[in-house]
Amino acid sequence: MVDGPVVTVRGEAYREVAPEVARFAVTALARDRDREATLTRLAERAAAVRVLLDSAEPAIDRRETGDLRVRPETRRSGERVVAWHGSVVTTVTVTDFTALGELMLRLADQDQVEVAGPWWSLRPDSPTYREARHAAIADALQRAREYAEALGAQVTDLIELADEGGTGQPMMARMAFEAGGVAGGGPPELELDPQPQGVHAAVRARFAISQPVLS
Repeated sequence: MVDGPVVTVRGEAYREVAPEVARFAVTALARDRDREATLTRLAERAAAVRVLLDSAEPAIDRRETGDLRVRPETRRSGERVVAWHGSVVTTVTVTDFTALGELMLRLADQDQVEVAGPWWSLRPDSPTYREARHAAIADALQRAREYAEALGAQVTDLIELADEGGTGQPMMARMAFEAGGVAGGGPPELELDPQPQGVHAAVRARFAISQPVLS
């Protein structure tokens, strides 16, 4: 138990920085009345996506294949299968943003392939998070000192420090085709505007202060 006056404050910090990572999803699709034909087409299109990603390997940090789906399409009036649908999703992570637009367009140009994204974010171990936490602590200490000063006292000790959490939300990009790309006969160009990432940190702190001078 602490003897003497105590001041409790909340410290906060907000940082807006450039993203460090971009992720997007590539989905290969297939549909046919015959199940085997659907699976064959799906495998071929997924393989074509892999070949293209292999050729862009220097620009790719990580890729993960998952969410394989094969489902029947039936008539409303019964269980008779009229077609089979297949899809497989690959998630691609890049840090070289200069190659991002071109890579996404090359993938989108493949037969029966969907591309979604990118989603911008910071690395989980980004120093921005640590800097924001340090700034939040500094803000809490500054507030405590201001309250103590208003009372004619001084901060003498730290009693408790608690992390109240923070946020760092991934954001979508704005995408636009470069004017004159297709019309000029060359390959289309995709202009991407990476969105700044907001990082918020907050702490709650209790400080012991000297006896106030209230007169």
